[in-house]
Amino acid sequence: MAATASAAPPVRTIRSEGRRTAVTALTCLMLAVLGVSFSFPFLWTLSSSLKTAQEVHVFPPLLLPEVPQWYNYVRVWTEQPIGRWLLNSATIIVFSLPGAVVTSTLVAFSFARFDYPGRDFFFMVLLSTMMIPFEVTLIPQYLLFQRLGWIDTFAPLIIPSYAGGGAFTIFLLRQFFLTIPRDFDDAALVDGANTFQILWQIIVPLSRPALTTVAILQFLGHWNDFLGPFIYLNKQQLFTMSVGLRFFQTMPESTGEPKEHLLMAATVIMSVPAIVLFFAAQRYFIRGIVMTGLKF
Repeated sequence: MAATASAAPPVRTIRSEGRRTAVTALTCLMLAVLGVSFSFPFLWTLSSSLKTAQEVHVFPPLLLPEVPQWYNYVRVWTEQPIGRWLLNSATIIVFSLPGAVVTSTLVAFSFARFDYPGRDFFFMVLLSTMMIPFEVTLIPQYLLFQRLGWIDTFAPLIIPSYAGGGAFTIFLLRQFFLTIPRDFDDAALVDGANTFQILWQIIVPLSRPALTTVAILQFLGHWNDFLGPFIYLNKQQLFTMSVGLRFFQTMPESTGEPKEHLLMAATVIMSVPAIVLFFAAQRYFIRGIVMTGLKF
């Protein structure tokens, strides 16, 4: 009897485990509901891209098409230069992404590792530029790029990326570099390494999550950018995907039928690269955000 009583788990332990199980189940349920809620706009876009022109305007709205119209994707690809727009967006990203990552790494390394007069002041000035809207500097930049003859070229969308990559990018990398112990730097200096060797052989390999996060943010920023290409690019063959979607939206339909289903199909095509990139690199992206911290 005594042995059986001692072997039985305490009532308090059983209640604690039951409460923990209930909390876990409730948390999973809430996350599932929130996940469906946040993903509903994309699911609705995907469903609408497979509907007919009449089904898009049916009331009450249809959640799913009666017969999926996969031909909508063929139509929007053949009737509009979607491939050209995608290539233009990819070209801008391919040439601007390395410059943003490299230059922001150099600037962030100087703020995180070097001690020089005015360092903190310049860093605060850099952070203050994050409060300046892009529209405020739009006119001076346009006049500058016009003087340089860069209008209707990709240069205004690529060259500025080689000037540090943006204040937030520098801030993100600087915060991550601060989490790396300076003991690594001291050990490398003892072994005869110079500053650039410390950066490229020690800091950069240890900062892979943060650098991946910066690359993803830069990709999404250029991929979704509308105002910049809209201002600097006037020729249709130079349009990026975001500007091309707007052009397609405002262009009158020759047949007179609604084209919202085709616009939804083009939107899905534009969304696929960003979704694939995020799921392919989400492990590094989450680590880069979590490990960055907010240390000043």
